[in-house]
Amino acid sequence: MQDYLWLWSELLIRWVHVIAGIAWIGSSFYFIALDLSLKPGRELPDQAHGQAWQVHGGGFYNLVKYLVAPSKMPDELTWFKWEAYATWISGFALLTVVYYTAAGLYMIDLEVLDIEPWQAVVISLAGIAIGWCFYDGICRSPLGRRDAALATAGFVFLVALAWSYSQIFSARGAFVQMGVTIGTIMVANVLMVIIPGQKKVVAALRVGDAPDPRHGARGKQRSLHNNYLTLPVIFVMIGGHYPAIFATDYAWVILALVLVIGALIRHFFNTKHRGDPPPWWVWFAAGALTILAIFFSHVGAPLRQVDQASYGEYEFGTGAQLHLAAVELVTERCSICHAHEPQWEGLAFAPKGIVLESEADILAAVDGIFWQAAASHAMPPGNIIWVDDEERLMLANWRAMLRGGAVQAGRSGHE
Repeated sequence: MQDYLWLWSELLIRWVHVIAGIAWIGSSFYFIALDLSLKPGRELPDQAHGQAWQVHGGGFYNLVKYLVAPSKMPDELTWFKWEAYATWISGFALLTVVYYTAAGLYMIDLEVLDIEPWQAVVISLAGIAIGWCFYDGICRSPLGRRDAALATAGFVFLVALAWSYSQIFSARGAFVQMGVTIGTIMVANVLMVIIPGQKKVVAALRVGDAPDPRHGARGKQRSLHNNYLTLPVIFVMIGGHYPAIFATDYAWVILALVLVIGALIRHFFNTKHRGDPPPWWVWFAAGALTILAIFFSHVGAPLRQVDQASYGEYEFGTGAQLHLAAVELVTERCSICHAHEPQWEGLAFAPKGIVLESEADILAAVDGIFWQAAASHAMPPGNIIWVDDEERLMLANWRAMLRGGAVQAGRSGHE
């Protein structure tokens, strides 16, 4: 019963995280689009910056924005903050349940750095804090007054951080760590800058003082940063399920490209919402960068596809001999966790429900085995149950033999 409670806890936390994320992203995208679509008008109240007319759900809405605040505060004021807070709280809970409680399995790769699970957790927490402090520091520095310079510095910092994490954690751990770090920066923008600034404006108005316009300008800047970081964060959430993306030598380069791709896509929609001619060139640039990311995913894999190669005679043999060697390898190394009753301590169920105890089980999962253990280093996690490059090559040849396709006969720098 305890195992089922743990399983359901993870599921419910993930569910809440997704729901809260949808609510936060939806409100963020909506308000950025609303802000950019505002138009001036003679009939606007005093101190109003602009207005927008919208239609939805059978009715019309007239929305008016004040850069600082109206001369008289309304009795009721809706704050948009709980979506962001709920996203981070549920996300951190999920990080704890899935990764911190099994740091030795999911965060550590002995080939990268031999550390203890508690050390991995401490480094992770410190990295999250350092990420926010550095970002907030450059935003408050003179650099923060120059948008292009600030964006460049932030981009370089995130890429350097991604590379640094790849030298500390397992491939999966480094990828997730970057997602958590960027997500924390976004939520801290709301918690530490946007909402406190808005509260100071409201407090000043209630006592009849003139509010400081810097709070509104700073809040708008951080909100725009969140808008441009949203798509990369979503990519990390999804990409963590695709080993060809995160479990390669160039995962940090792929993340760098995704940061640019996400910014380009948001630039297109932000420009369109502003009413300016849409920059259609963005889609060509984003497409080219996506192809480049696919290229790095391929060359960073442990094995490289070579056209028109033959199976050849090597230590694992060919035909039936190759098949038996592959099945034996998977049964010996993978069924410790992927079993009806896993032998690995702390695992009550086979990960993802995938069981690899019999030849029939293994044949049904041949493509997944290829992507997880031959085309990437995703499995075993952190290579904790050792699988060397020759064995990964053997699995690739085995899968190619079964599928009748090209043979994975090359390497990509893992000699």
